[in-house]
Amino acid sequence: MSRLEELLNSVGSVAISGHIRPDGDCVGSVMAVCRYIKKNMPQIAVGVFLEEPSSVFKCIQGIEAIDSNMDTLHEYDVFIALDCNSERLGRALEIFERAKTKINIDHHVSNTGCGDINIIVPDASSTCEVVYELMDAGKIDEEIAKTLYIGMIHDTGVFKYSNTSPKTLRIAAELIAYGFDFTKIIDETFYEKTYEQTLVCGKAVSESVRFMDGKCIFSVVDKEMMELYGVGPKDLDGVINQLRIVKGVECAIFMYQTGHMEYKVSMRSNGVVNVSSIASFFGGGGHVKAAGCTMRGTVHDVINNLSAQIALQM
Repeated sequence: MSRLEELLNSVGSVAISGHIRPDGDCVGSVMAVCRYIKKNMPQIAVGVFLEEPSSVFKCIQGIEAIDSNMDTLHEYDVFIALDCNSERLGRALEIFERAKTKINIDHHVSNTGCGDINIIVPDASSTCEVVYELMDAGKIDEEIAKTLYIGMIHDTGVFKYSNTSPKTLRIAAELIAYGFDFTKIIDETFYEKTYEQTLVCGKAVSESVRFMDGKCIFSVVDKEMMELYGVGPKDLDGVINQLRIVKGVECAIFMYQTGHMEYKVSMRSNGVVNVSSIASFFGGGGHVKAAGCTMRGTVHDVINNLSAQIALQM
């Protein structure tokens, strides 16, 4: 793969963005690329456009540079879309479409590429792993290393998920060598939850329902519950993983309400079900064992439609 320096040769301005509802890998890759360009290619004007990240990522230096309003009319020389295709850029799509050159960097198998230059590596654990290989290790500093590490731990479940490869662990070791407190980063950005987050997670798990002879499980959080506990979508990340580890479960489904009869659906598989193909069927995408989509209808409509696709595989 070409280095970022080669991709951005003779470029005057760069816009960087990722997907709506940004997770750790999205925030990490966006901010790592931003800092790398500012540090090593200071002649390039950089704009960062992203929905407001979760407060757990406030430890990332320079995160205040993110423009969540995305109302600029500037036409950038290059737009770098990270961890998604153009369909998931949200309001940043308008900036993407005005850019002269588009670069798409991702690791999702469902992404066919939306750029003039596409760097899609489905075997990579995370987009941060792909980004690391586009950087010159000698030009990475402690802050860039920490930011990449954050993205990697979030997309691998702290190196527990099956997308973790020997190469992933070697890169993680190289990043740790830059000297940041990696144990603190893991606790603060991945495990630590507010009391309210813990309460709503417990409520969602206690009201979960198993089906298909206990091989599948689902739970749902509606707007009323989110208002009751004072939480938003960014506070619900841990629920799906708690459902996935229930003994005997092959496929876990978690959904939260985003509008009238509209739900954001997250799916996790323990290997039997390819949830990427199911998510793609309903207009979403992701990985074989972790994917998502947005669906409309009642809760029963959504679960019945998902069940029909799951049953075809099981």
